[in-house]
Amino acid sequence: MTRELKPITGRSWVLGNNINTDQIIQGQYLTLLNYADMAKHTFEIPRPVFASKVKKNDVVIAGRNFGGGSSREEAPKVLLQSGIGCVIAESFARIFYRNGFNVGLPLLIIPNVAKLVTDGEIVTVDISEGTLSVRSSGDIFHGNPLPKRMLDLLKAGGAVEWYKQSVGKH
Repeated sequence: MTRELKPITGRSWVLGNNINTDQIIQGQYLTLLNYADMAKHTFEIPRPVFASKVKKNDVVIAGRNFGGGSSREEAPKVLLQSGIGCVIAESFARIFYRNGFNVGLPLLIIPNVAKLVTDGEIVTVDISEGTLSVRSSGDIFHGNPLPKRMLDLLKAGGAVEWYKQSVGKH
């Protein structure tokens, strides 16, 4: 079953550069084995209030090299479990970028985005168009639209679901 990629509207959580996977979810919590329990510790180091304040469809906005460090798939999964609708950054660590799409987490690259949006703003992301709109100012920032394959992964809900829907039925 494919899902429609509707615009995502939520509050912005603005972070800096080099937010690594251990800052997203510390290794000590990987033993919990339950994403709902792990999500209670998301961004515990850089944003201690995050887990208690995040709402469905909120948007993480960050600087350069988001998701560096280990290749743990749990990092994008806890962001999804937390309710994050999308992560927008100036750049992503390569393996995090791929893991995000593999688990169905929308990611978008927009130059200088962490300097363009204030923490707590209401924003709307159109992942299909590659745009971010800021409600209070009316500003629209453009990134590169995603390739069709990445959009297909998101529509399917991640790589495993895409495989089941596309390749697995033949």
